[in-house]
Amino acid sequence: MAIRPYWKGYLKLSLVTCPVEMMPATSESEKVRFHTINEKTGNRVMSQYVDSVTGKPVRDDKQGKGYARGENEYVVLSEDEIDAVALDTVKTIDISRFVPADSIPWIYLEKPHYLAPGDKVGDEAFSVIREAMKASDVVGISKLVVGRRERAVVLEPRDNGIVLWTLRFGDEVRPEAEYFEDIDDEADDEALPLLRKLIKQKTKTWSPTMVSDPIQDALLALIDEKKGSLKPARKTKAKKGEAAPSNVVNIMDVLRKSLEQDQRKKKAS
Repeated sequence: MAIRPYWKGYLKLSLVTCPVEMMPATSESEKVRFHTINEKTGNRVMSQYVDSVTGKPVRDDKQGKGYARGENEYVVLSEDEIDAVALDTVKTIDISRFVPADSIPWIYLEKPHYLAPGDKVGDEAFSVIREAMKASDVVGISKLVVGRRERAVVLEPRDNGIVLWTLRFGDEVRPEAEYFEDIDDEADDEALPLLRKLIKQKTKTWSPTMVSDPIQDALLALIDEKKGSLKPARKTKAKKGEAAPSNVVNIMDVLRKSLEQDQRKKKAS
């Protein structure tokens, strides 16, 4: 199922413009997540914003953004004032320059997104930009406002679409020289052939299963075990006007659970 885009705007290269949609290329929805609970009552613990001096909760409509200018002194900005600081990069990815495809060190790549045409009318312009980058073996450099920060981004043509990577700022990447300069740059001539042979034996074609999470699987198994030891939840009678809970089994849920169990068994074997 396609993910709903969380950003819509325009891709621009000189006079060529087309509507585009951006979707996150990664997801953490499958990770095991825990709620904080009160161990005594078993109830979920809720968090809320409170005034640091009075200790009283602050309603959402009374919360603002403050920039610290000193101890306990803030320059307060409203949401409207922040939104008013609009840049062209809020809605337009204007490719300003190109660099060779293999020239950006991987350490600068931060987060990937899928970029696709926003409608059928824009397909042709989108395809022309994509194929021109492929033929020239380059990636495009641009800027985009993400989370109210203007980020440098790189656009990489891939298959029928474009992968947009947000880039880390230059001052966010520490130079490797200060960490690696004291390491010996020569290797043992006798050990090297043996290590190369070992590497060759262990070299395989890349597969996403190489980066599976065994801790996640162990947690899921532990949760299933705990579920089995719990007492059945007490049935509550439906109030007047409310439909009684359905006993109909969702076949798709059953199939998904069966597939998940089968996959865990295969990984464990």
